[in-house]
Amino acid sequence: MRFEHSAQLRAAYPDLVAGVVHATGITATADVARRTAGYLAVARTRLADGPESGFPEIQAWRRAYAAMGLPPTRYRCAAEALLRRLRLDGELPRVHPLVDLCNAVSAAYAIPIAALDLDRIDGDLMVRPAHGDEEYQTFAGDTEHPDPGEVTFVDTAGRAHARRWTNRQSGWSAVRADTSSVLIVAEALHAEAEPTLTRLVAALVSEVTDGWSTPTASAVLTAAAPRFTATTSGGDLGQAVSPGTR
Repeated sequence: MRFEHSAQLRAAYPDLVAGVVHATGITATADVARRTAGYLAVARTRLADGPESGFPEIQAWRRAYAAMGLPPTRYRCAAEALLRRLRLDGELPRVHPLVDLCNAVSAAYAIPIAALDLDRIDGDLMVRPAHGDEEYQTFAGDTEHPDPGEVTFVDTAGRAHARRWTNRQSGWSAVRADTSSVLIVAEALHAEAEPTLTRLVAALVSEVTDGWSTPTASAVLTAAAPRFTATTSGGDLGQAVSPGTR
């Protein structure tokens, strides 16, 4: 499968950088408590200096949401929502070892991260403005349709795997107890996005490799190399490719 952001989206947000990690052999039995605690400690240290709304990573997403016509304090990117919950509640809920790890890394870096079950994605996956006929499944199992122009993750079958870009993930492709193959996607818009995501991706690869003893492939996607191709069986797990490369 191929993962990429549409040319239209990249033209509208030229500072967009994404990090992707593809891993197989994920289980729900890994112990990541020590790993997540370290990242949450980093997040708490940042929050001690001021609320998440002042972080440059979060401010960049707020500007993007405002540009999309979405009130940024009503619709928060996932990283801001996690940081806000950590600041108010002191902890984050435990869901699944991989999700817990991704949430902790997201909070530490103040960058939204989505972990998607690749077996629940049909064909390729593109982040693009919605047409309005895509189907999105909530965590409660209800079906919604993204608004026309709303940024979402769309697979070949027309299923939407997010609402309002990085605001809310789909219940359909959420990581669950029987998930084995995952695509982890982190996205950033701030000035230091590329070096930050390079560090974040390296951290995720290290943690996933150590925590699950499983093979991974990763890339940092930019306008020069915007596409990641993941193979689901045999050979290399995936690679980033430049425009025009197949």
